[in-house]
Amino acid sequence: RTSDSMTRADACSNRPDSTASRRRRYAVVGTGSRVVMFLDAIAGDYRRTSELVGLCDISPARMQWPNRRLREQFDLPAVPAFSDAQFERMPEVGRPGVVIVTHVDALHQDYVVRAMQRGCDVICEKPLTTTLEGLRAIFSAIGQTRRQLRVSFNYRYAPHTTLVRDLIQRGAIGRPLAVDLQWVLDTSHGADYFRRWHAEMDLSGGLLVHKATHHFDMVNWWLGSVPQRVFAMGDLRFYGPAGLGRSLPRAAFAFDWSKYPDQDQLYRGQALVDSGYQRDRDVFGEHVSIPDTMAVTTRYRNGVIFNYSLQAYSPWEGFRAAVTGAHGRLELFSRHGSHILTATGDAALAARQSAGEETRLTLFPMFESPRDVPIPHAEGAHGGGDPVMLEQIFSENFPPDPFGRWAGPIDGAASALLGIAANESIRTGLPVDIDPILDNLSHSLGHG
Repeated sequence: RTSDSMTRADACSNRPDSTASRRRRYAVVGTGSRVVMFLDAIAGDYRRTSELVGLCDISPARMQWPNRRLREQFDLPAVPAFSDAQFERMPEVGRPGVVIVTHVDALHQDYVVRAMQRGCDVICEKPLTTTLEGLRAIFSAIGQTRRQLRVSFNYRYAPHTTLVRDLIQRGAIGRPLAVDLQWVLDTSHGADYFRRWHAEMDLSGGLLVHKATHHFDMVNWWLGSVPQRVFAMGDLRFYGPAGLGRSLPRAAFAFDWSKYPDQDQLYRGQALVDSGYQRDRDVFGEHVSIPDTMAVTTRYRNGVIFNYSLQAYSPWEGFRAAVTGAHGRLELFSRHGSHILTATGDAALAARQSAGEETRLTLFPMFESPRDVPIPHAEGAHGGGDPVMLEQIFSENFPPDPFGRWAGPIDGAASALLGIAANESIRTGLPVDIDPILDNLSHSLGHG
């Protein structure tokens, strides 16, 4: 699929026939740090074809920030802001064709369903949702309303991950048989998950849902298959009340508000009063209820065995991936700078990431000498993936995509389910079968 399906979604909004109104109309739910990627695309590079017509958040004060950015950065007027209780009014007032959901993970299904019931298509940030019940609610809404859903998986668009997909498609290693993926977060990025709402299992599904859904989707996409059976282990060892990290200097784990002025505007003062959300809790506090050390083994429908590990307290950040096939092996290594999600800290982030950054891809053909595969350079977050993804979402002329990077509801469900099943396996100590769940979800869409 290409962006054609989202173009069709524009017919959902009942708009007058004028040049201005033919622009695609978007509304955003959740105006924290993650909103800026979509806000800047709509108001900046794609303002000729796109228009932001509504904001929704639990904090009126927080919604002042994107409206101020629209005015100061793009010389655009403020857009209407709606509280959660007013969400259903947003489609009536702004008549968006598409609602972009960037809210807390555990609430994704609520807004996806409510948007579809009001006649809108949806772009949902990863993960699609955090529970099996949430997935069933979303798929039921799709079946009832026939609205379109897209999940924004940035890693599909980075040059190095796209290159792996391309080499596998072209048969460079023969039929894939096994995948190994080790992902590590450093003590800046990793710790940030334990300061925020992500540290609570009922809000984020833990890192195996919130964070690893990116990684699981990348492997699903590389293999062109979906997970079948999952077994996992996980522990809270470094963070939390009994974490071994308590022996290290506590100041090293504190959030430095002075470096991120946008965070102060979004999460302190009246925004804190409105929402009750505290951005900088103690990473060793009682609120932490998610593992920081995880290992997952998965069998895919096509027979591939996938081994995955994630630690959130490494001295360096990045990943090592290997895909071994019948005719060879691909090894991808990426070391990148620490990433703390902020709205306007892009320059500081770029400076940190440029120090010691390294990405390399090596092909090991069977019975031949290994060779490095050149990786095209790209600017932007997520290894250069964000700008390409935004172009596919918002551009009128994105070319046909031979890599199949457009992610729909089954893609979102397959990656989220792997994490949800892994959490269940950790809880019970038993493997979990995903096959029948994915089949039922697919049937609910009439895919058979």
